[in-house]
Amino acid sequence: MSTPAVAMPDVEQVAVRILKAALPAGTIVGTEWPKGWDAKLTAGIVSVTLGGGGSRLKPVTADRTLDVDILGASKKQARDLAASVSAHLIAAQGTVQHGARIYGVDETSLIWLPYQPSAETDSIPRYVLVMSLVVRPA
Repeated sequence: MSTPAVAMPDVEQVAVRILKAALPAGTIVGTEWPKGWDAKLTAGIVSVTLGGGGSRLKPVTADRTLDVDILGASKKQARDLAASVSAHLIAAQGTVQHGARIYGVDETSLIWLPYQPSAETDSIPRYVLVMSLVVRPA
């Protein structure tokens, strides 16, 4: 008897949808930094990308890592936005969201990593948040 093929949910899109609904209006949320991002820092920018992961219990669950870049107009704004992103993703544990059943959510790390485009410009306030989600199709 063969095991049925089960496609795991797109965790990037699941997280983006959760965060778009939860974060303040005007916050830019996506899977890439938006064009002209340096002019859009006032509202805050959240960019979610898949960092890796694999099957936890084949073919039932997947353990996915998300790398979340969080940019703001100030270090405090970026830090507060990072805390909010983490809290909203952790709150999704035990729920069904956008085609995914979310079993576990952990904050793996949060580091201050200012973006420095060149020696002639100021650094941009940036945190990198790493989250881990255990999911399966809903």
